[in-house]
Amino acid sequence: MSHHELDLDFNRSSNPEMRAIIARRNVLKGGAGLAALSFFGGLAGCNGDGVGDPTPDLVSSAGGGVAPPRATTLSFNPVAKSVADAIRLPAGYYATVLYRLGDPIAAGVPTFRNDGTDSAASYAQRAGDHHDAIQYFGLGSDGRFSYNATDRALLVMNHEAITPAYLHPKGPTIVNGVRTVADEVLRELYVHGVSVIEINKVNGNWIYKQDSSFNRRLHTLTPMTISGPAAGSRYMVTKESPSGTSIRGTVNNCAHGYTPWGTYLACEENWAGYFRRTTATDNPRRSAKELASFGRYGVAGAGRELWATVTPDTADNLYGRWNAEVRGTSTDGSDDYRNGPNTYGWNVEIDPFAPASTPKKRTAMGRFAHEGAWPAKPVAGKPIVYYMGCDSRNEYIYKYVSTAVWDPADATRGLAAGDKYLDNGKLYAAVFSEDGTGRWVELTFNVGNVTSANATYSFADQADVLINARLAADAAGATKMDRPEWGAVDPFSGAVYMTLTNSNATSRTLASTNASNPRHYNDARTTGTAQRGNANGHIIRWLESEPSASTFRWDVYLFGARATADAQNVNLSGLTAENDFSSPDGAWFGSNGIFWIQTDDGAYTDVTNCMLLAALPGSVGDGAARTVTNTDAAGATKTVQTFVGAAPGTAKLKRFLVGPQQAEITGITESPDGKALFVNIQHPGEDMPVADIVDPTRFTSHWPDGGLARPRSATIVIQRDDGGVVGV
Repeated sequence: MSHHELDLDFNRSSNPEMRAIIARRNVLKGGAGLAALSFFGGLAGCNGDGVGDPTPDLVSSAGGGVAPPRATTLSFNPVAKSVADAIRLPAGYYATVLYRLGDPIAAGVPTFRNDGTDSAASYAQRAGDHHDAIQYFGLGSDGRFSYNATDRALLVMNHEAITPAYLHPKGPTIVNGVRTVADEVLRELYVHGVSVIEINKVNGNWIYKQDSSFNRRLHTLTPMTISGPAAGSRYMVTKESPSGTSIRGTVNNCAHGYTPWGTYLACEENWAGYFRRTTATDNPRRSAKELASFGRYGVAGAGRELWATVTPDTADNLYGRWNAEVRGTSTDGSDDYRNGPNTYGWNVEIDPFAPASTPKKRTAMGRFAHEGAWPAKPVAGKPIVYYMGCDSRNEYIYKYVSTAVWDPADATRGLAAGDKYLDNGKLYAAVFSEDGTGRWVELTFNVGNVTSANATYSFADQADVLINARLAADAAGATKMDRPEWGAVDPFSGAVYMTLTNSNATSRTLASTNASNPRHYNDARTTGTAQRGNANGHIIRWLESEPSASTFRWDVYLFGARATADAQNVNLSGLTAENDFSSPDGAWFGSNGIFWIQTDDGAYTDVTNCMLLAALPGSVGDGAARTVTNTDAAGATKTVQTFVGAAPGTAKLKRFLVGPQQAEITGITESPDGKALFVNIQHPGEDMPVADIVDPTRFTSHWPDGGLARPRSATIVIQRDDGGVVGV
């Protein structure tokens, strides 16, 4: 498993499989295929090809702008699979490196040495590691958001995690499970988080402005406000904030969101593993409810980076606050950090245009392993809606619907607009039924099974529900999915696409296959051990009559697979050598409707490095019902009916980029004219053993600097040689 991903399965709920749910609800009266095909016959709100009113990626109500027409062709020739330590692009395209780990973002900060000796304190004003989600915010001459600004912008991006071997001279110093060099840990605390940088187009190429007043790093030490229903509750009390209304920092920010009022959402994903909690000594001090919550989120162990082990601690508990054990004598946690994990796992709203502003953790949107938060198109007089995935196997897809309805006059109000729309609303989880329909189940205290009488977890109030959203979704009967990661909303049809990156034979057993997670198979590698379960993942999509609707229609847009895999039961989307892929992760729609798919793969790396594909997506229901026969290692079989979108063929799905060795391709955004595509390359060479750091010839990547340099996560800018729109 790669260092940056902790895709563990902490869902031990007994949610029934979907066939049993449907049978109990008596929805299917006969052939499910006929019922579903009839259901897909008409799509409310769309014309026959699923195309409705266009809207740009960052919605026009936030700053003007006219969306381009939907793309109808992909003009480039597909890129071949590659295992080279390089970026591969189609003929007619080039990439430049814009922003790398360690690059300075303030005047006077020295050039990065990239040998582990740069001072820890300097990282507060340097690019962080593991570049992830990214968003382009056009910057007008007045210093405010401008959708139409194509040569000056603020670029905001997450720094998800770290590759420790490359950050220090000889990797992290650990003696008997203890971090003995405090400065190493301080460097790691700074290098997580978020970057805000100003970028400018000069002589046709993009550069970042090192001394811009907008440049900012937000990290694990940045003061933040806890906002929404859980703020000030007893669950948020810490030594740092006895009132439960603030906390330092954000961590493990993976995907992101953006708002109609021009702010950025940094979403906290695999945060639980950073906390230290020794169960043998701490469990006896905890209530049954606390233990249930810890177990459901995976808060246990030494802490993935051992930050809490540094001694002596500082007066303000720089390191000790990562220890989630009961260490004080108070009854409320005001003298330790026993409630520290409750302050993480949220969507963090940041105003990139106000460098002095304090970010806010929006608790109304729920606490889980937030992969990201993707907005539906805002419509005046209608609620603001976000779709979210919880990135672990057997976890859920969520939706947030604001109580307040959208007023375009709020488009310039920054965090004040966030207070209005993101602090008060309802959280839902998705149920995917076996007939191609679905529904959203409400996660509100005293609604359905989300009550104090729930046998598995007794909810006390709405703050408890939101902090333990996974347990609430268990109680509500949501559908366990094959690791929900990124989502994207088609700007033309309003359909929502969600990547289900993969699963294994333990999490997606033969018995647990269902219509929305229909495959259990053997993925035969050319080298190494064969992989069972759903090793290659798929992309599900759904369409609602309107974003706040309680029901939807769904099908599977694409199944990841080797081109050589069984066409009847594995390669259901008819992938070829020009477009086969595995483990879809990043997903994003350009304003012209091109659907970009990024991979974070460990299953297909015997053949190719991770990649970026471009697609013309079609519409929900454009395919047909399909029957899949799954087989486990013992030879047992199970037949499942699912719904598969129309096979895209090589004209509508093409491989656009292949990355360097051991790098994830993640994070993507564009300039408003579509002529610059910004893409993040994360953790090249991350699988090198720490012991090999003393020998640069043994590094598993030297990208992007080449030679014998240590590899660095970086943002690249992709443009066409002729200056045209990317992809078309």
